[in-house]
Amino acid sequence: MSSGRSDRNVPPPVPEPLGHGHEVVHCVDAHTHLDACGAREPEVLAQVLDRATSAGVTAMVTTADDLASARWAAWAADSDPRVFAAVGLHPTRSRDLTDDARAAIEALTEQPRVVAVGESGMDDYWTTRREDCAPLDVQREAFAWHIDLAKRTGLPLVVHDRDAHDAILDVLAAEGAPPVTVFHCFSGGPELARRCADEGWYASLSGTATFRNANAAELRRAAQQLPAELVLVETDAPFLTPHPYRGRPNEPYCIPHTVRGLAELRDEPAERLGATSAQNAQRAFRLAEQPQPSRSVDRRGTQ
Repeated sequence: MSSGRSDRNVPPPVPEPLGHGHEVVHCVDAHTHLDACGAREPEVLAQVLDRATSAGVTAMVTTADDLASARWAAWAADSDPRVFAAVGLHPTRSRDLTDDARAAIEALTEQPRVVAVGESGMDDYWTTRREDCAPLDVQREAFAWHIDLAKRTGLPLVVHDRDAHDAILDVLAAEGAPPVTVFHCFSGGPELARRCADEGWYASLSGTATFRNANAAELRRAAQQLPAELVLVETDAPFLTPHPYRGRPNEPYCIPHTVRGLAELRDEPAERLGATSAQNAQRAFRLAEQPQPSRSVDRRGTQ
């Protein structure tokens, strides 16, 4: 098998669904970015969703990065029953949280099938690597606003936490965490896992927990310890493709790859982890309570 850089452009194979025979386990991708996967056009969106369905991934939460992404996510969720939306501004874009942006995001939370606020939080990785990254004090103010919005609307809060565990916990303590709080792409170690368990916060595990490098050791230990009832599974597509496909393009159809890797790590059957994490996502985001879409995706050009 070739292992050159050209492989990084080759998508992973579509996995077999979890389950045995006709008893397919229907998985949920708790956090993805369908627009960043190139699915902004209706026909491409339909293709991405169909690939996911063929792998047994029948629901996903597409998450906003900026205001345009938030508007698109709300549109996509109201276009196909497999899609739900989270709306907010990524912490690195916190400078863009103007009064107009706040009003627009708040209005989007009232749209059908918008099931969460976010992703918001704090990111101390990009602060020293990107000139356009909002400084931490601006991120903190934006995070506090998103926390308040989640509490006022009764929606779950999707937390972005990168190299900022202590700062995130400080803000959540100061502002008061919403009743349903989800640490997207959980990146902490056993200590943060214990805190999530104590607080009843969900930990959404991505492909990073399947990585085999030394930097992932603490995360992998945490993933082993997290209570089953608080574990979600996500792709964060198009990023963070799971082992052994790290670096290749990611899509929601890759969820079974991630679940199988996590199940091996947690020493439990993949089918059980897939089913439990899907039930957790259904409960956290109240997916079954959402109305059916009012629009339908144009399926021209799909197989």
